[in-house]
Amino acid sequence: MYYQLYEFNHAALQPARAYADAVRLFYSNPLNPMAQTYLGRTLAAGAELFERTTRRYTKPAFGLTETNVNGVRVAVHEEIVWKKPFCQLLHFKRDLPEGARRGPSILMVAPMSGHYATLLRGTVETMLPYADVYITDWTDARTVALSEGMFDLDDFIDYLIEMFQHLGPDTHVMAVCQPSVPVLAAVSLMEARKDKCTPASMTLMGGPIDTRQNPTAVNKLAEEKGIGWFRENAVMPVPWPNPGFMRMVYPGFLQLSGFMSMNLDRHITAHKEFFMHLVKNDGDSAEKHRDFYDEYLAVMDLTAEFYLQTVETVFIRHDLPKGQMKHRGKLVDPKAIRRVALLTVEGENDDISGVGQTEAAHRLCENIPADMRHHYLQPAVGHYGVFNGSRFRSEIAPRILDFMRSNPAGQAEKTSATATSAPKPRAAAPKKPAAATSGKGGPRKTASSRAKSGKATTAARRNGPKPA
Repeated sequence: MYYQLYEFNHAALQPARAYADAVRLFYSNPLNPMAQTYLGRTLAAGAELFERTTRRYTKPAFGLTETNVNGVRVAVHEEIVWKKPFCQLLHFKRDLPEGARRGPSILMVAPMSGHYATLLRGTVETMLPYADVYITDWTDARTVALSEGMFDLDDFIDYLIEMFQHLGPDTHVMAVCQPSVPVLAAVSLMEARKDKCTPASMTLMGGPIDTRQNPTAVNKLAEEKGIGWFRENAVMPVPWPNPGFMRMVYPGFLQLSGFMSMNLDRHITAHKEFFMHLVKNDGDSAEKHRDFYDEYLAVMDLTAEFYLQTVETVFIRHDLPKGQMKHRGKLVDPKAIRRVALLTVEGENDDISGVGQTEAAHRLCENIPADMRHHYLQPAVGHYGVFNGSRFRSEIAPRILDFMRSNPAGQAEKTSATATSAPKPRAAAPKKPAAATSGKGGPRKTASSRAKSGKATTAARRNGPKPA
């Protein structure tokens, strides 16, 4: 019923939006003398603010048509290389100059949590000069007909395994937020059956591997309400005339409402400042606001079965860290992972996935060699800053790329062979590797790495802009 009411309100406001847009165009037209006055700019600003706050934002385009490779501008083309009803795999194909290295092949797994994959546009743009990038482009559930069947967490994992097998063993996977759990599960299952297409490395960024660690408001809500509450209050059928009519979904507007309410005062202030930028004719600041909210307010629906299974498995029962997660009846065992390097990245101020939730993956993947796993905590960034923004570009992305280059496919076999052939020390105790594990199973930073991290942090705080 709520979804139908939402659609009705949106349709009812259509005439008002059209009128507001006409007012904006009239009072911002350079041929209109009123456009140069304070009153004219105020009327135009008010009309645009009304139109934007009542609009439904459609899926944005990536719009990445070129990048810089070794100082040369090259064209970038989007191509679909794999497709199923609920997802398509996009490849950002670069016209590389002669002699240029392709770089590591990266599969970015975008979060399926309400926003489109274009939320990672900045992440893709940062990696393009140095890597061959693919990204999961998830489909809005309300556009998928009921005849296409269901899609749950098990299907999500199956999709990932098929993508890994399509791309081959030289692939490095990056999971941003929500997909960290299914990516770890997919790699565990592939390693258990010794699949040759297992990725060379996995980078988990701000993911809810174990939400019992430093639980956030989002985590506490799931445990307090229980799965029954979510089934009764967060799931509803897609209204007519959408292609997915009668499909049970978790609507994107509900997810967006939750995100907005967490920082409501910040969003109100941002829109107030947007209005004043328009009145003062500050075009650059106004355009930055438009760019951010065009992306942030564009949301998609999730299938009810995927949403409910994810909430129950990850946030309520904590199946993965407890060793109880199953995929189609088969136990998911991260201890089976031996050949895949692991990098975890967290943000110091993350209010979605608390500090320690992603690092927990190291305790689960205890059989990955110590020199093939690392954890990095980025100071002074929140959840969004883990995968986007100035600090991601200057401090996080270089570490991810260096980690991938240091762990190509087959690295585990080489490490094992070296360890087997190396002579055993007779008297002195063996030195710990740079990424020695702690007593809890997680990676431990050495003194030199802490010093480097401190210098980087100091430089970032001194020179870097404030986080978004």
